[in-house]
Amino acid sequence: MNTSTDTVAPIFAGPGEGEALWFLGGLVTIKASSESTAGSVAVIEHLARQGNGSPLHVHTRDNEWFYVLEGEVTLWVGGETIVAPAGGFVFGPKGVPHTYTVSSEQARFVVVAEPAGFDRFVRAVGEPAPRLEIPPAATEPPDIAALTAIAAEHGIEITGPPGIPA
Repeated sequence: MNTSTDTVAPIFAGPGEGEALWFLGGLVTIKASSESTAGSVAVIEHLARQGNGSPLHVHTRDNEWFYVLEGEVTLWVGGETIVAPAGGFVFGPKGVPHTYTVSSEQARFVVVAEPAGFDRFVRAVGEPAPRLEIPPAATEPPDIAALTAIAAEHGIEITGPPGIPA
């Protein structure tokens, strides 16, 4: 957490800059991290293909918000389905179940978590991206038990499968 005694340097990350990872089927770029903001915020750009999304989950430590840059993302937050086109903003408060699915052919969106910490989960689950592109489609489903355990270590409770609940 950022306190008055922490010194945080200004941050600039241009297009294509930041820590790039392949994460749950998409390309993510950490633009601002726990380390670079003294724990105050994590800013992560996502690029993903249609159908990509997250399991239904709850953050116990941080608020999370989404801002769609290109394409369309469908989110389910606290029981409400929201279709967010480019320019759309959605806030997911701490403690509220949510998930998302890319509903256009491809989407680029920013996820911000405050306080920071979600970036550490992304690093724990992801792998360094050898290329700045969406990774090849997975040949096997993710290990949900392992994902759930890693998520729990980072204050995230996975409560359901990927996809928008019916």
